[in-house]
Amino acid sequence: MIRQSLDTLKVATRTRGFTDITREVQARVTQAGIRTGLCTLHLQHTSASLLIQENADPDVRRDFERFFARLVPDGDPLFIHTAEGDDDMPAHVRTALTTVNLSVPVADGRLCLGTWQGIYLWEHRRVPHNRSVVVHVIGDEQG
Repeated sequence: MIRQSLDTLKVATRTRGFTDITREVQARVTQAGIRTGLCTLHLQHTSASLLIQENADPDVRRDFERFFARLVPDGDPLFIHTAEGDDDMPAHVRTALTTVNLSVPVADGRLCLGTWQGIYLWEHRRVPHNRSVVVHVIGDEQG
């Protein structure tokens, strides 16, 4: 029998950087009771992103930060939109270059992530924010 679940995961960020939300997302899949299906995530913000990325070596995440700092620097005089600070428009551009939606298959009640993969909320602003990730799980409860 097909079932579905819809929930919102609240994530408090401290500053720019990555927050691993894999456990929280897996918990929502487990609570939904879906054995085989699909987990869709949607971040309801325009200055943060969702990524599936390396979860073993933190240097990977630091390298992403350095690359994007070079690609889209804070305070770039190109940007007019600075209503919330010099990191405001760069945060929007970083989001546009990445994504706010992810889909992950579910098998045997588990997210189908690779050994070194984790699900991350990537905060692009330098100040703390409360972020909302909608978690939709649909599939067969029998497997």
